Amino acid sequence: MPIGDYDAVLLLSFGGPEGPEDVLPFLQNVTRGRDIPTERLEVVGSHYQLFGGVSPINGQNRDLVAALEVELAGRGHDVPVAWGNRNWKPYLRDAATELREQGHRRVATLVTSAFSSYSGCRQYHDDIARASTQVTDGPSLDRVRVFWNHPEYLGAVADRMTEALSAVELSKEVRVVFTAHSIPESMAANCDYEQQLHEAAGLVMELGGLNGPHSVVYQSRSGPPQVPWLEPDICDHIGVLAEEGVDQLVVVPIGFVSDHMEVVYDLDTQAAGVAAELGVELVRVSTVGTHPRFVAMLVDLIEELAGLRADRPYLGNAGPRPDMCALDCCPAPQRRPTP
Repeated sequence: MPIGDYDAVLLLSFGGPEGPEDVLPFLQNVTRGRDIPTERLEVVGSHYQLFGGVSPINGQNRDLVAALEVELAGRGHDVPVAWGNRNWKPYLRDAATELREQGHRRVATLVTSAFSSYSGCRQYHDDIARASTQVTDGPSLDRVRVFWNHPEYLGAVADRMTEALSAVELSKEVRVVFTAHSIPESMAANCDYEQQLHEAAGLVMELGGLNGPHSVVYQSRSGPPQVPWLEPDICDHIGVLAEEGVDQLVVVPIGFVSDHMEVVYDLDTQAAGVAAELGVELVRVSTVGTHPRFVAMLVDLIEELAGLRADRPYLGNAGPRPDMCALDCCPAPQRRPTP
């Protein structure tokens, strides 16, 4: 049985290299139009080479597709789940082409990004619009709403946090740092990315029953150093906390839904290394991944989109996001010329 008028589901993600030879072309796709020197891309590429040139995001997306298939079948929805990416194979246009060839006409699209910004939200709308022009007579691709304040997303993050605390027997007064991908200040000025992160962090602390101090920091910045990005950087923040006498720290990558390269390198390698040098015990919380509450929420959102659910649950003050963002929502930042 279809889900309302939807006869297929598409998981739309960022993409990542599948081997050493893919790394540089993948990074060129990611930075196209930004005039990033090849030398800089090769430095970033060396991070991938530490893991055999394979991004963990690919296996995690395959796992998420499998989990979605099980959840959909359990609810009586007999629809396929396709997978497409912005920056690497399988590309979105190829996934849309395959869906067309299979005879699918309306596709509910899930994006692996929880928060709103140009790169995390608007750019995916642009990807969908571009694919619609590239694939002749292709299916309509309708995106579900942004889910940063959905109770089940925040609940899954809180579950991961309390699991990590229990595993190492840390108290509920421990210092907690929530981290997300940094973005240029010019991009942040055109959206409520920062506000969403701060509100989400507070809500997760409440859901997890933690009453110690917490903060929101950023990681994984790129681009020329003269362009200001959101701060503080997590490595700098660890240094500040160490000077204040903090010797135990829980890091919650709330801005990421899977343990991909920005998590396993920027947190588990770089940030963990800084913490070890400063004598700070760093406990890194897992991302939601295929947490049952997260997977079930994604199917809930599809049912919302299909008109099968009247509720649009959320936590906090911002309210639920619409399924279709306004055309002027999260516009592209003004990029400065590269010197």
